[in-house]
Amino acid sequence: MVHLRGTDALVNQAAPVLQSMNETLCREDNIPCQIEEGLFLGSLGAANNKETLENLNVTHILTVADSLPPKYPNDFVYRVLNVEDRRTTDLQQHFDECFNYIEEAKTSGGGVLVHCFSGKSRSATIVLSYLMKKHRMSLSEALEHVKEKRPEAAPNAGFIKQLKNLEVVLGISAIELPKPTNP
Repeated sequence: MVHLRGTDALVNQAAPVLQSMNETLCREDNIPCQIEEGLFLGSLGAANNKETLENLNVTHILTVADSLPPKYPNDFVYRVLNVEDRRTTDLQQHFDECFNYIEEAKTSGGGVLVHCFSGKSRSATIVLSYLMKKHRMSLSEALEHVKEKRPEAAPNAGFIKQLKNLEVVLGISAIELPKPTNP
């Protein structure tokens, strides 16, 4: 018997548990949520549900996560953003690229699934940025719309800040100017 030390032992013990959790999540959350015509939001489980994706006319998959390689590279057009779900992750730098990718899928007659691991933070942020730019929605309007379709959507605090910045860049939100001081 080989005795592993420290991190190696922990990783070997945790791997089966994480695999089981991943399989459970994929089974329980494997249907993409339609946000609007041709735009879907979901989890890894949804991205692995080939039959449903094909039935929904999804032709493109936008993966917004690190360590999630394309499962069906011969069947869908993939774009992968290797990003972590951390408040310090700069997703804003990808907003225009993702907007263009979603538009490309929709104008080609197909649909796009935007997903991360659980379909809550990273992928929801990209979908929100798309809706804000495409339909000139405020962050609160876009978030309300997305939560109606996928109640789990919950971008982390850092991503919310980036979406608030996008509101300003797009000229959607009113910018509060400092009040003039009387001399």
